[in-house]
Amino acid sequence: MENETGECKEEQNNLTTGCRVKMEQGQNKSTDEGFVILGFNINGTLQNIFFALFFLMYLITLSGHLAIVVISLVDPALSTPMYLFLRNLSFIEICYTLVFVPEMLANTLAKSKRVPLMVCAMQMYFFIAFGGTECFLLVVMAYDRYVAICHPLRYTLIMNQNLCMQLLLVAYISGFTISLGLTMLIFSLPFCGSHNINHFFCDIPPVLFLACSDTHVNEMAVFLVCMMILLIPFVLILLSYVFIANSILRIKCSQGRKKAFSTCVAHLVVAVLHYGCAIFIYIRPKASYSLNEDKVVSLIYTNVTPMLYPMIYSLRNKEVKGALKRVWGRTFVSVTR
Repeated sequence: MENETGECKEEQNNLTTGCRVKMEQGQNKSTDEGFVILGFNINGTLQNIFFALFFLMYLITLSGHLAIVVISLVDPALSTPMYLFLRNLSFIEICYTLVFVPEMLANTLAKSKRVPLMVCAMQMYFFIAFGGTECFLLVVMAYDRYVAICHPLRYTLIMNQNLCMQLLLVAYISGFTISLGLTMLIFSLPFCGSHNINHFFCDIPPVLFLACSDTHVNEMAVFLVCMMILLIPFVLILLSYVFIANSILRIKCSQGRKKAFSTCVAHLVVAVLHYGCAIFIYIRPKASYSLNEDKVVSLIYTNVTPMLYPMIYSLRNKEVKGALKRVWGRTFVSVTR
């Protein structure tokens, strides 16, 4: 009897050890092989159409933001704090789309869609870093508009060059620091099961789905970070526009109200587009995630809205359109000489 009991215990220990070894081997295998970006399940002609469409959109995005960066640098009329922040917003959007759009386009046509673990981690880090910096920068831009409209006589005194550079520095440092901590927290998890990411880049929710341990703490950290990056800044922006709207309504001249409104509407539209999509994707519990649905929303959030930003700012802004004409005119004259 004792021999049988001893044999059973030994067999159970061997079985437990074997399972643990297999789990560790699976974890090592997933870690060594990295991840596979599944992307969109399209083939043939539809795949080529998808590639051509989003490649064209990417070229429009890059050219639009590069144009804003160049004209705000070379035209003296756009040397105000408003256009300093707008230039940095366009610079961030260029870097932001460079993080994943070229790889998304390459994966559309590639047979092998495997991504090394470190590359995936770096992609997530820069995605969160530039996205977070943009969130903080939009708050800074809202504050700039608030001072310009609610305290116009003190605008140049308040929004001096030192304060502008300090606000920019805080936005960049905050975005990149928060991203580092969050990325390290997510990639400290063991990935011992499937290594297929049901997305077109290494985003937070689909990577968390692949973890084979309890992710409750990580989900809470993601939720708190998203509250800090998304919800709180968005509430601050909406609050600032309550004061801005109140000041605009008190302007007696209709032309003055129209001018004040036109300088703010573009920023408000961009903020609603940016925060609205991001809040929908990231600020909700894991149980309510639908990766296929999120993939479509992310496609709009990361490809369509960045393309619209230069159009929104330039079409509603006479100063930007005037500067663009002046720069284009000088360039054309210098070429024809």
